[in-house]
Amino acid sequence: MKIGNIDLGEKPVLLAPMEDVTDASFRLICKEFGADVVYTEFVPSDGLVRDAVKAIAKMKTFPEESPVGIQIYGHNPESMVEAARMADHADEIAGGHGCDFVDINFGCPVSKIAGRGAGSGMMREPDKMVAITKAVVEAVRKPVTVKTRLGWDENSKIIVELAERLQDCGIAALTVHGRTRSQMYRGEADWTLIGKIKENPRMHIPIIGNGDINSPENASEAFRLYGVDGIMVGRASFGRPWIFRDIKHYLQTGERLPEMPVSERVALAKRHFALSLELKGEPRGVFEMRRHLSCYFKGLPDFKDTRIRLLTTTDPSEITSILDEIALRWSDTPLETATGVYGI
Repeated sequence: MKIGNIDLGEKPVLLAPMEDVTDASFRLICKEFGADVVYTEFVPSDGLVRDAVKAIAKMKTFPEESPVGIQIYGHNPESMVEAARMADHADEIAGGHGCDFVDINFGCPVSKIAGRGAGSGMMREPDKMVAITKAVVEAVRKPVTVKTRLGWDENSKIIVELAERLQDCGIAALTVHGRTRSQMYRGEADWTLIGKIKENPRMHIPIIGNGDINSPENASEAFRLYGVDGIMVGRASFGRPWIFRDIKHYLQTGERLPEMPVSERVALAKRHFALSLELKGEPRGVFEMRRHLSCYFKGLPDFKDTRIRLLTTTDPSEITSILDEIALRWSDTPLETATGVYGI
């Protein structure tokens, strides 16, 4: 599979862009465990145009992350075009590596984004979505990709026809989450329409499937049943960045790797935490690690009180001490039965 001239090999596994999750510290860890592509958090086009410090900071990436996409969102065509140009030159504007491609967020379902007509809110205005996509493709040097959903609701699943129109704008790849905006993250993802896109003889760009990829087994099934070119892992990566390694091993061998021991999880969590503090500082580096720390040890017995302590303290040294306690107390816990398959 290729995104423009970027060769990702066969059956690549990508880390989904997620707000307050896919910061540089997490992206770097996921790359270490085999994520073929990573994406920034959502970068607001209006914020970039206003030169908002936080929006610009989100565009800073590192060479070790490559290939990395900067994902932008918005509902104003002019702002989206200008934001795309800025993302295209992120190395000059934000420093660091910049991006290898620009991704357009037409998939986020949260009200503060979709309710303003951005993200998956654009599914109610497909003509505008297509116009923005075409304008962005024409405005930048790097490949442009799109991430979207099946439609706005159960009665407007327009993705099969829309995929053709987006392809005709010149995008290099399309990622489809198998839910409507109205579903948010509820219920099971429906991959049947993703498969229909792949069956369309007019489609020639890579199609990446997203939604409920939470184990090596269902990752393999997604490729086998729906013929997608790549798969994207989202919430199942929280506090479990090694899922990329596990999926790729299963795809190659048909066998599961043993669960990562508690001692190794503690060591990884400590390294992830230190990187978060280094890149974000206090207290932000503490707060943004909580989502991951709550999942690194999911399934451990009698863990509730320890989890509460881990997620309520703001003292980095105390968090490190709690992690050391976890390594001592649960060192012999058989995680194969404690965690089962990957949760989302």
